[in-house]
Amino acid sequence: MKKCFLIIFCLIALELSAAAKHDLPEKYYQKIWCDEQKGEMEHLLPDGTRVDCLTLDYAVEFDFAPKWAESIGQSLYYASKTARRPGIVLIIESKKDFKYYYRIKKLCEDYNIALWYINKPKHIDTSVNEENGIFTIIVNFILNLFNEILKIFM
Repeated sequence: MKKCFLIIFCLIALELSAAAKHDLPEKYYQKIWCDEQKGEMEHLLPDGTRVDCLTLDYAVEFDFAPKWAESIGQSLYYASKTARRPGIVLIIESKKDFKYYYRIKKLCEDYNIALWYINKPKHIDTSVNEENGIFTIIVNFILNLFNEILKIFM
């Protein structure tokens, strides 16, 4: 049991360090874009994976720009499981992030993956929202972790 708690603690610590690198959580951008597209957020697939946003035409993966390469595989996988076209929304937090957008753009054209990007809103005071964002990430991470643990034991 001690090993299980140690593993959980390490996972939470890794998640917190990853979350601290961003001004706003991924779900913030996901909600804005998915609501505009009248899509379904976190669409659950039979294998337990979740499509970030499922629209009538697209299975869309959201990722922060530095994770551009991961988003390709996920979008293709979700598209194959939903009979929708693959799509990616790259989250651009600074002008430097556009280098990742240009890396992925050609691949998306080659593999017929729809590509969009979303920027951090200029009117958001991230010093206030950062605390709320990290708290939300912590709660969501813990809930997801417990769900995964329950799946293992059930």
